[in-house]
Amino acid sequence: MTDPEKAAENPDPWEPLRRHTPARVGLGRTGQGLPSRRLLEFQAAHALARDAVHQAVDFAALRAGLTGHPVAEVRSAAPDRAVYLRRPDLGRRLHPDDGPRLAGLPGGGTLVVIADGLSATAVQLHALPLLGALVPLLDGSGGRSGDGGGGREAVPVVLASQARVALGDEIGERVGARLVLVLIGERPGLSAADSLGVYLTYGPRTGRRDAERNCVSNIHPPAGLGYPAAARTIASLVAGAKRLGLSGVALGGEEPGGPAALD
Repeated sequence: MTDPEKAAENPDPWEPLRRHTPARVGLGRTGQGLPSRRLLEFQAAHALARDAVHQAVDFAALRAGLTGHPVAEVRSAAPDRAVYLRRPDLGRRLHPDDGPRLAGLPGGGTLVVIADGLSATAVQLHALPLLGALVPLLDGSGGRSGDGGGGREAVPVVLASQARVALGDEIGERVGARLVLVLIGERPGLSAADSLGVYLTYGPRTGRRDAERNCVSNIHPPAGLGYPAAARTIASLVAGAKRLGLSGVALGGEEPGGPAALD
């Protein structure tokens, strides 16, 4: 009897579940270890996750794709990747020399911060396509039009290296932004090394708590959330935050299926 015939007589009971989840389930065993195929899959996924963490974002390429947006580039207080990984607190603070780089960016509206975070792969692949889907949905999101006056202005963008989410608070406070959106590479897992997260904070200022933010995560099509769906959710959150003058847990409890529905 051939191997395909044996497989047809003894189907893998885990296979139907594997078709519906990227999780590692029913891996099987060979003696006391994993089958070679499953072990190699694990090692490949682990390598992709490590590369995502340690690679550097090509910010020059991102900047080239931001034509029409006012752009500034800054660093966190973490001097290099090794320190960044050991000292999360430094990734939340702006480099002491980089404050002047923010001068000239329009305030009063929505500010976007594109931060490398823990996955350069996610930022490189998804930040610009997501921004392209999102900006047309934002109502007067830049500068003066963020307060309802004048015509639409381009959304200002800050490119931030060695950055954690909370760095957006200090950046937004210095720019005078009404609201900040931080697009950041999420911590890679063994089923997704390129997941992008977006964190929204109304009234950004140093010292904001995580409970004062909203997050849309798992953005990495085709396996994760797609750009159009993510953009609609983020735009709805932005509209709700501006209407109520808040973000985070309070916005999340506004109404079922309302602006803060993240499922």
